[in-house]
Amino acid sequence: MRRTLRPGRRSRTAVILAVLAVTATVGGCGKTISGNALPAGKSTSGPGKINTDFDKLLRECDVVALDDIAKTVGDGTSLEPSFNGAVCMWNITGGSAGSGLVTLNWYEQGSIANEKTNNGKLGYVTNDITVQGRRSIQTQRPNDADSCGVMAPAADTGIIGWWVNYRPGSAHPDPCAAAKKLVELTLNLAQ
Repeated sequence: MRRTLRPGRRSRTAVILAVLAVTATVGGCGKTISGNALPAGKSTSGPGKINTDFDKLLRECDVVALDDIAKTVGDGTSLEPSFNGAVCMWNITGGSAGSGLVTLNWYEQGSIANEKTNNGKLGYVTNDITVQGRRSIQTQRPNDADSCGVMAPAADTGIIGWWVNYRPGSAHPDPCAAAKKLVELTLNLAQ
């Protein structure tokens, strides 16, 4: 047997449900909790300290001057910024390098061990090198003499890396030497 509510009862039921919904919403959102929100396992002091001021967003793209990047990747080369975000990218044009792309990444929570693991999964060739006394890695795609990446521990926390990708088959300087020099410049400026 189906029971139907009379019009007056439906209105009262709807009003009661609406009042309960508003009360639950206001009650749940009206609390103030003291303290600082942090990612799981992180702190605002000590070795796990993270920057909660967000005052360095995108500044890493300026860590090495454009002229210095251009000189490093090839004589007479000019650069045009193409992307600033999680990584910084510049298009290479002209000069002895021809054309290509330079990329900087700076991962605050990264590690050399993690990069080696990921490179292995991608099938890249990774070699241990030293940059300014720091254990670092040099990475290349198999059978790709036109590009190279170098990663090193950052001056404060995490890792930095530069990739130099010249146009395949073009006459250009050694991409690994350029990537290593860019890491050296970054570490010098970040100290």
